[in-house]
Amino acid sequence: MPSTTRRFICRALALAPLAAPLVLSHRVRGESRYPNRPVRLILPFAPGGVADVTSRLTAEKLGDKLGQRFVVENQPGAGGINAARSVVTAVPDGYTLGLVTNGTAISVPLFKALPFDPVNDFAFVSTLGTFDLVFAVNAASPFRTLMDFARAARAEPGKLNVGTINVGGTQNLGAELFKFAAGLDFQIVTYRGSPEIIVALLRNDVNLMIDFYAALRPALADGKLRPLAVSGTARSAVLPAVPTVEEAGIRDYEVTSWNGIFAPQETPREIIDLLNESLREILAIPEVKQQYAEVGIEAKASSPEELAARLRRDIEKWSKVIERANIPKQ
Repeated sequence: MPSTTRRFICRALALAPLAAPLVLSHRVRGESRYPNRPVRLILPFAPGGVADVTSRLTAEKLGDKLGQRFVVENQPGAGGINAARSVVTAVPDGYTLGLVTNGTAISVPLFKALPFDPVNDFAFVSTLGTFDLVFAVNAASPFRTLMDFARAARAEPGKLNVGTINVGGTQNLGAELFKFAAGLDFQIVTYRGSPEIIVALLRNDVNLMIDFYAALRPALADGKLRPLAVSGTARSAVLPAVPTVEEAGIRDYEVTSWNGIFAPQETPREIIDLLNESLREILAIPEVKQQYAEVGIEAKASSPEELAARLRRDIEKWSKVIERANIPKQ
């Protein structure tokens, strides 16, 4: 064997023990890349609702993109307390995520005490989408516009009824805010669920109802209800011909509901950034945007900082509404 060949072989054999740890180290890093096992996504709602349907769609897409299952777990309960507590007490490793909503912002002033502080205990990832309230009347109602209702309410203070779901819900507080913003005196009548309000509206037990598009969609499609306004800052893509409350003549009124993803505080920033980047790509997919739109939600990602700021603004906003409405703390 030539001397040069012998020297090459000897050198390679001498370096082999050094190369092995490098290969092993690289393999370990690869195996520990996030996520390498299923991820839990905990929802504060029961199965079957709008949040559940859109969250499952998003979880499926996240799983496809990141190569691991994202498993939705439903943990309903008052104020979303059970679900949030499950997330904030979990190991901050990115394998337990939760759904944060504008309802989380409402729960801060609505409850005497919470076992967590969403502002400081949540590591925010991204908004998933935003959606509006719809103001609707019986299709046979004499009110053709929201100002028609407002004029009638001013003409006969305390006589007209507005139907919403339970006290403290976004729909209910949206009605309270409408009362303040428009300077109106009407009765807010609460029901256990949206179907009961629709029946009450069709029976003329209430004169107006305020609810989300998903709940009203079948009755709107059948022509049983007439939408008068939507609560956001811009017209809704699902009801483009319907003005906003402000366009309808009521100033300083806006209610935008939203859903987002959060993790326990101290979750590594690289995991937050990976999830945020993935959600931005997923929520831009036309198929996903369309499926969100079918239930009245505009798929929209945000930065973690934007989601945190939105939560803080809503806590301040709904605190004032709850105080002015004299809603007792739960």
